[in-house]
Amino acid sequence: MTPVFEDTRLEPVLRKVNEGQRLSFEDGITLYRSPDLLGVGWMSNAVRERLHGNTTYFNVNRHINPTDVCVASCRLCAFGKRAKDPKAYTMSLEQVWETAGRGWSEAVTEFHIVGGLHPELTLDWYCEMLRGLKQRFPQVHLKAFTMVEIGYLAQRTKLSVRETLERLREAGMDSLPGGGAEIFSERVRRIICDHKITGEQWLEVARTAHRLGLHSNCTMLYGHIETEEDRVDHLLKLRALQDETGGFVTFIPLAFHPDNTPLQHVPKTTGFADIREVAVARLLLDNIPHIKAYWIMMTPKIAQIAQRFGADDIDGTVVEEKIYHDAGATTSQNLRRSELLRLIREAGREPVERDTLYRAVQRSENVFTVLV
Repeated sequence: MTPVFEDTRLEPVLRKVNEGQRLSFEDGITLYRSPDLLGVGWMSNAVRERLHGNTTYFNVNRHINPTDVCVASCRLCAFGKRAKDPKAYTMSLEQVWETAGRGWSEAVTEFHIVGGLHPELTLDWYCEMLRGLKQRFPQVHLKAFTMVEIGYLAQRTKLSVRETLERLREAGMDSLPGGGAEIFSERVRRIICDHKITGEQWLEVARTAHRLGLHSNCTMLYGHIETEEDRVDHLLKLRALQDETGGFVTFIPLAFHPDNTPLQHVPKTTGFADIREVAVARLLLDNIPHIKAYWIMMTPKIAQIAQRFGADDIDGTVVEEKIYHDAGATTSQNLRRSELLRLIREAGREPVERDTLYRAVQRSENVFTVLV
């Protein structure tokens, strides 16, 4: 069935989508500016179902944020604090391991570990943290450290990015999350996160990780001071690196939460904007397998709708997520596995539990088997 678009500018885009042709920068701008959101969604859903049918993935994971101490002063962040801030925290190794085990069961397949750029924690400290987690939870996949954290650790230790990644991999790091990419536009980064690595450096860390055989996710932070051109440029740079390495597993669009940040005057994103980001990403990122609707940022209800706008993943159980809640997120900090199943089925999709690398997990009570 061919839709009748309210916006005829979508018709040549649909022809490309139907013929499996790659969309251009100009096509991306058209998708962002079209008033026909349902038309954009129809195309993205067609691609999503071509790739994944009626399946929506989720996992049982736990987030661990070892410290909120950070040397950067990003205007987009409500999480990072200076070391002397009385509200700042840094876990000891024992506290990290205890936090990981609190409420842990055999059901958990992933620890998602990110934190601030701490001026004193060493690469050896992080390696010991990973080794301790692997010793205590050998079945759990350790998805740890953003490209920004890797770049900072390499700089502090005076090692190359490759050597830093090799040390962490040997200690137990299995893959990397995709945070810290923000927007690659240097004009925007100078305003919102000028203390971080550049966009090109973020891409280079990801390139190095992929060449070492480490998979990662990738992200884009939207809804602050970036333009539609900046967003399309960001997505196409991710697509180009994926052409080169094939190392990205999932793309996660991240809505900017302005509360408690220096940019709190910026209006919050709408649900319409959130589902458009998912849809445009699915259409432009033709070589990245999965698009995630991160329920903790866009709310479970919008994440449900996003399953019809290109998303095939709804993230996981999470537990104790700090970064976006410090920025004003009002969603629960965790969902039970049964609640994720309900959300997916209510959206008319078929839930499939996965591990970090999207292998199906077969579960019998709390014992799981990864189906290779």
